[in-house]
Amino acid sequence: MALFKMLRLNNFQRRHFSSILNPNSTSPLSSKEKSRAALSLLKSEKNPERIIDICRAASLTPDLHLDRIAFSIAISKLTDANYFEGIRLFLEELKTTRPDLRNERFLSHSIILYGQATMLNNAIQTFDQMPELGIQRTAKSLNALLFSCIAAKNYGEVKRIFLEFPKKYEIEPNLDTYNTVIKAFCESGSSSSVYSILAEMDRKHCTPNATTFGTLIAGFYKEEKYEDVGKALEIMKNRDMHPGLSIYNIRIQSLCKLKKSMEAKALLDGMLSRNMKPNSVTYCHLIHGFCREDNLDEAKKFFKKMINSGFKPNSDCYFTLVHFLCKGGDFESALEFCKESMAKDWVPNFSTMKSLVNGLASISKVDEAQKLVGQMKERFPKHADMWDRIEMDMPE
Repeated sequence: MALFKMLRLNNFQRRHFSSILNPNSTSPLSSKEKSRAALSLLKSEKNPERIIDICRAASLTPDLHLDRIAFSIAISKLTDANYFEGIRLFLEELKTTRPDLRNERFLSHSIILYGQATMLNNAIQTFDQMPELGIQRTAKSLNALLFSCIAAKNYGEVKRIFLEFPKKYEIEPNLDTYNTVIKAFCESGSSSSVYSILAEMDRKHCTPNATTFGTLIAGFYKEEKYEDVGKALEIMKNRDMHPGLSIYNIRIQSLCKLKKSMEAKALLDGMLSRNMKPNSVTYCHLIHGFCREDNLDEAKKFFKKMINSGFKPNSDCYFTLVHFLCKGGDFESALEFCKESMAKDWVPNFSTMKSLVNGLASISKVDEAQKLVGQMKERFPKHADMWDRIEMDMPE
């Protein structure tokens, strides 16, 4: 009788969860359709219990990219709502009720999610409990624990775990372990400490890769340690590692972040002189850099070069240009880039669009402004009243 009741309850729950993702249909959804439906719902949902129900309904798994995104969005929203006990109960529930998730991959992912929620005690507890669940700890779960500390921005804990846990649990660090620790040092402003990590890697016969050097070079730039950038490049040279496009892109991005976009441009010229071809990422970094320095003419030139070189700008590239062109008062250029972006179904955020609409109205392009308002109402009917108020304030 008890089993019958439990089965009835489970069937009820399944129907309930199914109706959350697909309320207007009785036909079952595929895994990918569930993931997409969950992502769509999670973006606008604010109720913590409803967020968890959406995740349950989608039967999320870290094996799928879309599901990992959904997990991350859900945990971020629950963290913002201070729903920490709900996060703990939900992740613990998945361990006990989903046999398909009783493996190192899911536990490693849950460790990262705990870190994202700044619940490091729970992340460490999950790592400690793995053998009780019949799952062996490996470098994979150790690396997840280190990464969870980075997600929680607890860099001191990264150092402690790195120094203590490999010996305590007899786990041999691998390349990802060292790269994660280097990332922590660089993010925390302690990039000089990476030299000791490189020395240990040599002792353990673990060869650094492009990710290793890219991370530490970005860290040196962040702290404006230009001599150390040179040292890192020299170490690469001595190891017969030649900086590829990924390293150049990191250097260009780092210089642009420091508002040294002309130096980044010179670095690009050096690349071209060596017959090394840039890619769309290279151009996007430079466009962002020149926009942030209010050198909008140079940003527009690089956008044109990007197109002429056969590369396709991403949505963020368009959004950056529209935002900064509005900020700089060049509303006509901003409108052209906005039209191109919207033709690709990429719409800048509300504040940028409001700035563009008001800017066009201020230079007597009221018709263009009204057309944009009409498009915004059509695309986002939920916000129509906000656009109505903006339209009412426009000059005749």
